[in-house]
Amino acid sequence: MPLRGTAQINAEQVLRVGQNSLYFEDYMLAIQYFNQAINAKPYLAQPYFFRAIAKLNLDDFLGAEEDATAAIDRNPFIADAYEVRGVARQNRGRFAEAVSDYDSALRLVAKSRGLLFNKALAQQELNWTDSAMVSFNHLLEEFPNFENGYIGRARLYLQQGDTVAARADIDRALELNKNLANGYLLRADIAINSARDFESAFNDMNEAIRLQPREPGLYINRAFMRYNLDDYNGAMEDYDYALKLDPLNVAAIFNRGLLRMEVRDNDNAIKDFTRALQLDPEDYRSLYNRAYLYSEKHDITSAMADVNRLLQAFPDLPEAYYMRSNLQRMAGNMAVAEKDYNRALALSKKLPSGGDMGNALVSGGKPVSGSGQPSGADEKRENQVAEQKLTPEAVARRFTALRTVDSPIDVEEEFNNKNIRGRVQERSKRVELEPLFALSYYTSPTELRPSAYYLKEIDDVNSTRMLRFLVQLTNIDVAPSDEADINRHFRSIEYYNSYLATHDPRAIDYFGRAMDFVALRNYTSAIEDLNRALQLTPDFALGYFERGVARYKSLMAGNGGVTDRQMDIRAVISDLDKAIELSPRMAFAYYNKGNVLAELGDFTSALMAYNKAIEIKADFGEAYYNRGYVYLQLGDHEKGVSNLSKAGELGVVPSYNLIKRMH
Repeated sequence: MPLRGTAQINAEQVLRVGQNSLYFEDYMLAIQYFNQAINAKPYLAQPYFFRAIAKLNLDDFLGAEEDATAAIDRNPFIADAYEVRGVARQNRGRFAEAVSDYDSALRLVAKSRGLLFNKALAQQELNWTDSAMVSFNHLLEEFPNFENGYIGRARLYLQQGDTVAARADIDRALELNKNLANGYLLRADIAINSARDFESAFNDMNEAIRLQPREPGLYINRAFMRYNLDDYNGAMEDYDYALKLDPLNVAAIFNRGLLRMEVRDNDNAIKDFTRALQLDPEDYRSLYNRAYLYSEKHDITSAMADVNRLLQAFPDLPEAYYMRSNLQRMAGNMAVAEKDYNRALALSKKLPSGGDMGNALVSGGKPVSGSGQPSGADEKRENQVAEQKLTPEAVARRFTALRTVDSPIDVEEEFNNKNIRGRVQERSKRVELEPLFALSYYTSPTELRPSAYYLKEIDDVNSTRMLRFLVQLTNIDVAPSDEADINRHFRSIEYYNSYLATHDPRAIDYFGRAMDFVALRNYTSAIEDLNRALQLTPDFALGYFERGVARYKSLMAGNGGVTDRQMDIRAVISDLDKAIELSPRMAFAYYNKGNVLAELGDFTSALMAYNKAIEIKADFGEAYYNRGYVYLQLGDHEKGVSNLSKAGELGVVPSYNLIKRMH
């Protein structure tokens, strides 16, 4: 079935095919079919509703909200549309509007577990604790075997400080479902914070790890429990395994360093603190402990360097002056040592005496919540002031306390199509612009885009039948994949060599040979041939377009010196401008120019180029994606996500990965 030509399509049939794609969780393809149905019959509510579901499952919450609203505008009696919009709004932090949507849906249906549950969660987020409790109670009266309902109410009880009621709800949830990892994590949290019962917490953490064995944070937190149960070997094993799962986990590296320090494995402890500082240069806890270990080893130079860095960050920290005073004494600088000691003593007298720190667990110098999990606050200056108000003993305890990390205790909202497998937005992809479009003898069709983009100028060249292969337009860099393909291009180059040696030169021949050179990544020769083609035919728009691309790829490949870079970039833009001058409707030239400008950091000019490309070609998905990327770079989150949503709607898969990162 073609993806274009909407005037002739059967909207109902396309809608059914789209629903089949939705059922098989092929959301990107489903969106393309729903697009066709919408283009054919824009007054129908269903295509918008189903497209909203697809976008919701791709975590495109803005797009899902907009489509659900369009469905409701066309038919205000679709309860599921209110639910989809409510979930989308809830994920965007618009909790009051989500509650309103759930109420609208509940007026159209007798009762719904998902609607009541989501409503209660949204009310809890709004701190409408009384209303949330009413909703949870109603939910559990109607659905007494819904385990996540008990977990949600338990979290509300904990928010209100009622650990007894929370523990009862968690126990009930685990009776109903013994594979509920969040239940064990919550119960372990209560055991530690209400009774310091590390043994019960350890047993529950074992169950959580059994259910989520690939979660490094769980091993870090179990190691903390093992440490408090005097199982140092077990704690060390947990840190080692956490680092197998996540070698860059600073909390695990730091904690292992502390444990090694405690068992006097000082050299390996120093290695851990050094590694933590490589990953996070502002990890002052690692700096403090490494300084102490260097002083223990009488490595005065290294210890002094660390202490001085510490004092730059905390200029009123008594413990650092005490440490430096001791180092100065070791170096024989008694007068300087006495000065540091007096400074430390004076600062200590200004601080409150005693000093129970409360919960001494910290993560990266940040305060933690009552649950023993990092609060997420990142106000560095305030944290430093908080550090400086502690006694020297309290400072030492804070800098030498084990870290815990967040456990995944969040309770997600519920929606029929929410639990999916293989979602495209989960695919790991480095955030970058969609690439330049280029002329190529190859293309890489996909199910979303089964044929290459159409460009009139390309059609004109191909229709002359003067080239040995058909030229196509693509932004997927496809090169010859086997020896036969490579040899085919070498033979083609030999053909052009022979032909040009015995015939009057034509621009099309130099252009054809340049395309062979591009396929073989010989950009220098390609540029030389394109120069010759343009000398013979100065109004050859495609020649300028492709020369700009070849120059850019040559630059990216590192050809030419650093001093030539700005000149080369100007030459690329000049070629694209000339292509635009000769073919003012060539949207792809504007798009490429936008990319080059964005790479230069000229985002304002890049936006103007993308705007023009979209003005010419309204379904230009890659241009929407790159424009969204640029808006995000400029700090305009709303326009960024809106453009990414449109790009995803038009088949640009990475859009959903980037949207997900923005939430």
